[in-house]
Amino acid sequence: MAKNKNIVAIVTMCFIFAMISFVTNMAAPFGNIWKGQYEWAGMMGNMMNFAAYLIMGIPSGKMLLKVGYKKTTLIALATGLLGIIVQWISSFKGVGNAAIYVYLLGAFICGFCVCMLNTVVNPMLNILGGGGNKGNQYIQIGGTCNSLVGTLTPLLVGALIGTVTDKTAMSDVTPLLFIAMAVFAISFLIISFVKIPEPAKERNTVKMESSAWHFRHMVLGAIAIFFYVGIEIGIPAQLNFFLSDASAKGAGIQINGAAIGGAIAALYWLLMFVGRLCSSLISGKVSTKTQLSVTSAVAIILILVAIILPKSLTMTMPGYSVSDGFFMTPGIPVKALFLFLCGLCTSIMWGAIFNLATEGLGKYTEQASGIFMTFVVGGGIMPLIQDFIAKSAGYMNSYWLVIAMLAYLLYYALIGCKNVNKDIAID
Repeated sequence: MAKNKNIVAIVTMCFIFAMISFVTNMAAPFGNIWKGQYEWAGMMGNMMNFAAYLIMGIPSGKMLLKVGYKKTTLIALATGLLGIIVQWISSFKGVGNAAIYVYLLGAFICGFCVCMLNTVVNPMLNILGGGGNKGNQYIQIGGTCNSLVGTLTPLLVGALIGTVTDKTAMSDVTPLLFIAMAVFAISFLIISFVKIPEPAKERNTVKMESSAWHFRHMVLGAIAIFFYVGIEIGIPAQLNFFLSDASAKGAGIQINGAAIGGAIAALYWLLMFVGRLCSSLISGKVSTKTQLSVTSAVAIILILVAIILPKSLTMTMPGYSVSDGFFMTPGIPVKALFLFLCGLCTSIMWGAIFNLATEGLGKYTEQASGIFMTFVVGGGIMPLIQDFIAKSAGYMNSYWLVIAMLAYLLYYALIGCKNVNKDIAID
């Protein structure tokens, strides 16, 4: 019976993992709509999502201890529904020039939602797996669902929008907003009746004689998450910009450059799905430390090759546009291949870092999860720094920042993840 209860909980957590991706991955395509009206607004929805993590991360961890996993999940879903409703309001004609700010408010509220959901799902899957390699395996299974929905959501938005023009508006994607509202409402009802384990309440005590901050491997892991999210987003973002730039500074593709950039960036996210699926199959046998070490090292090599290869070395790659459908385009720099292959490496890093950083934390796990979510703000900060480097020193030179961040992840996998604070009581 306990095993059946675990299966229900695991399926529920995987569904929540998918919800996180559904909400987060609407920000970028919605940004394309607003960019047509406000040049500065393209990435602001994404930035508002991540800014919410900075504010809500630690409070989310405290919520797990005070009200439990289930109530935190329900609060998150209700918050997400509110955020989608606010975004829908931004499509009303009567809102006028304030529409962009109403939308950004909705994106910010949705950021609170995904922060709380992330705070719940990661430690829960790790705990259900018993920590260690099995815990990482469960997180990777949830991550597979996350990546699948992350690949499908932009495609759905793209199908609704078609071609972005200066007349494209949020009203064009109201069907998706209604779908999102329905998903949140139904999810709230379903989870209201699902029994979710409450690890904090089941422990003999949750009194904090110490703090999660006192665990060196947790603190170094939080920094690793900060860099990881920057890596995950920065690699495909600058690759897309590089391929879409028809000038000598970019790839120099004169026809369908934007379509090529979008298609190859999508391949990156698809490879993340493949990587997480493979990791979920091997994590029971291959240690988390080994997976993070190997993928960090391989990613460094792939990016080094991409930087060194001359732009003149080209190949034929696929693209897609609404008007032309699928097509093959010659003259694509081979370095693009090595960059989108990094998706296989970055795919497993989130789950691996979380698994290693929370190992042995016991009653401090919930607090650590909240701290982790605060550091996810790196996904908003580091890509902006990389973009600044790209504008001043060139697209490929911006990837030296990514290599530096990957070098830190390699250090963490080899040395930094060791728990040197085993003397702290964690019952």
